[in-house]
Amino acid sequence: MRLGKKMGVVAAGAALALTLTACGGEGAGSGSTDGAAGDGDDNVMVGVAMPTQTYERWIQDGNNVKEGLEELGYQVDLQFANDDIPTQTQQIDSMITEGVDVLIVASIDGTALTSQLEAAAAANIPVIAYDRLIRDSENVDFYTTFDNFAVGVAQANALLRGLGYLDESGEPTGEEGPYNVELFAGSPDDNNSHFFFDGAMSILQPLIDDGTVVIPSGQTSFDQVATLRWELETAQSRMEDLLTSTYTGGDAELHGVLAPADVLSRGVINALQGAGMGPTLEDGLPVVTGQDAEVANIKLINDGVQSSTIFKDTRLLAEQAVTAAESFVNGEEPEANDTDTYDNGVKVVPSYLLEVETVFADNIQPVLIDSGYFTQEEVEAGQVAD
Repeated sequence: MRLGKKMGVVAAGAALALTLTACGGEGAGSGSTDGAAGDGDDNVMVGVAMPTQTYERWIQDGNNVKEGLEELGYQVDLQFANDDIPTQTQQIDSMITEGVDVLIVASIDGTALTSQLEAAAAANIPVIAYDRLIRDSENVDFYTTFDNFAVGVAQANALLRGLGYLDESGEPTGEEGPYNVELFAGSPDDNNSHFFFDGAMSILQPLIDDGTVVIPSGQTSFDQVATLRWELETAQSRMEDLLTSTYTGGDAELHGVLAPADVLSRGVINALQGAGMGPTLEDGLPVVTGQDAEVANIKLINDGVQSSTIFKDTRLLAEQAVTAAESFVNGEEPEANDTDTYDNGVKVVPSYLLEVETVFADNIQPVLIDSGYFTQEEVEAGQVAD
């Protein structure tokens, strides 16, 4: 196990605190840091590298991680890379040079950080991969994320519920289809994209095979449906092309779209509405799924435009990353609840997986508003209050 360079500074306090600090047993969402060796220790510095400020969720992730670390008394170097790989590599290089004790990295390209991770290992800096697995390196010490295969399963089931094939309890309604559907996947350089797609296809492929679900475009492989950098414009352009090539002349009617993230959902919906569909589900807009529960999309769901999204409570993800960082600072191994699934091509990275919830119009209140994630006013406005 690699430890931060300033471990000598906190070692004495850690010896006393080990009996009080769970060896990761707090788990996500506990919020407890009692007895942590790093409490109030401003000699500890943590580098936090986030991919972009373009999307709401990454801003929230970065700020939540920063606040959690600062509550422990740690200094934090938080950087956003604007989805530019050279920028992120330079930022991480700088963090290593300045002597951070732990790195928390949400990578843009999970294969592009090998040299940075080698430098971190040489400097005895533990590396926590945040939400996106860093691939092709032995120098990844821990991974905090959601159950990404389960995200894909939930998206497929949400699509089938929106289409009317499943009821609210997830049981078949007796409707047989066929349902015309198009598939979208995330960025090919994001390891999670493959898990999302594989999870969704584990549900959809048997229905495709028996004719219940039909993909009129014939585009069913990951490479055919991937969306580089999760770009809204790319998704919108592909949806427009699909409508032109496959759904003109009345040969086929589109019933639903598997969209793996809210930013892509907005692009898909823009294309559908631009082609004269909808404007709402009641008016015949195809069912569109999503992920991340971005407030703009929650408004779309509330307004009957988007069918569903997957809520990943990034507050809990941030807490888990902070808990893992604290464990490394204290000379402990973070608690993992999965040591089998996330093979990065060189090693299986010990991981902590969080659960997800599916959001439809009928459960926005209990899942998002009652939990304090958004207010009713924010949902109605489609933006987070300052």
